[in-house]
Amino acid sequence: MLRLIRSRRDGFSLEQPFYTDPEFFKLDLELVWYRDWLFVGHDCEIAKPGSYFTVQIGRYPVVVVRDRDGGIRALHNSCRHRGSRVCASQRGTAARLVCPYHQWTYDLDGSLLFARQMADGFDKSQYGLKPVACESVGGYIFICLADEPAEFAPFRALVEPYIAPHRLTESKIAFESTIIEKGNWKLVWENNRECYHCAANHPELCKTYSEAPNVTGVDGADNDPEMAEHWTRCEAAGLPSRFRMGETGQFRAIRAPLLRNAVSYTMSGKPAVKRRLSDTVAADRIGALMLYHYPTTWNHILGDHAVTFRVLPISATETAVTTKWLVHKDAVEGVDYDLAELTHVWTETNDQDRRIVEENAFGIDSPAYEPGPYSELHEGGVTQFVDWYARFIEPRLAEDGKPRLRVAS
Repeated sequence: MLRLIRSRRDGFSLEQPFYTDPEFFKLDLELVWYRDWLFVGHDCEIAKPGSYFTVQIGRYPVVVVRDRDGGIRALHNSCRHRGSRVCASQRGTAARLVCPYHQWTYDLDGSLLFARQMADGFDKSQYGLKPVACESVGGYIFICLADEPAEFAPFRALVEPYIAPHRLTESKIAFESTIIEKGNWKLVWENNRECYHCAANHPELCKTYSEAPNVTGVDGADNDPEMAEHWTRCEAAGLPSRFRMGETGQFRAIRAPLLRNAVSYTMSGKPAVKRRLSDTVAADRIGALMLYHYPTTWNHILGDHAVTFRVLPISATETAVTTKWLVHKDAVEGVDYDLAELTHVWTETNDQDRRIVEENAFGIDSPAYEPGPYSELHEGGVTQFVDWYARFIEPRLAEDGKPRLRVAS
């Protein structure tokens, strides 16, 4: 892998093993997914003490829970007795976390409260659920499995001003879907990072979303008069909008206008939700705030709702993509929004992207495959993602001449 990283051709797709090889996939897990900050869900999903959701990151089951003081914690979802998964449901509410195997009982902070019929002298304080690093910003929950997590502050400093006005902590999930795409996680991201394919594949999305490379990519927005006018108008309304990217290229934010004065991702371009997403954002035609953080999430936050995406790897050739539609917490289905209208554009787009990724994966698996050139005009975002991946993983591959895995113990 290190040899292929160092010999790769700039502006070209990666060699076949990066998309197909199970051993390369294991290295991706160890060197990327087990070491970095990962988006897992939203504050509003665990609004009350005792509410929780679970997530699987490679081999690591994790439970994210609201504790008794209102804080958000992430814990390894593995009982300290004999390792059984403590919380098996995707989500739920519990006064305590009880292992179903032998009823070892944990408080919401992970501390062990009860272990029946253990020997005298057994020290409960040594057997709490192991913590996972956890941070929340603007309604988004991130976790990191590493023993020494990367610094979270730069991401918080960049994105918090952009997302705070939308008050996603005061939203709710109107609908959620998960699809399994039969392709490597990097193919899912490469497809997302360009709209070169949009006109031929996304008729619903193209009614409102611009195919312009400076919207999807990382260059050219500053020189676009329409974009500059949009930024000026939105920022006058108190909404940070200009393109910003972190120093490493891992995360970025931009607010871009929708097409033909559209205000929402609907077939008509009209609002999908009558009640605004945020009580403090009154401006019209604010377009979409797009937020990206490799390797787990891209997002579209509009005036009436938000659509968030979570990418999780399953195998070298399978990826789970979870989409959530967020609306104001007091919006009422059937009164303030029609669920079919709210979800139609991205439900169709997700299924179209699934087919695209799967056909891409089929072709890459061919012995005839070799890396091809990205479009310099339309695929700058793809090039930037692949460059980030290569820069991110190369020094970790090179550590002591072999990969090393360090996760929380």
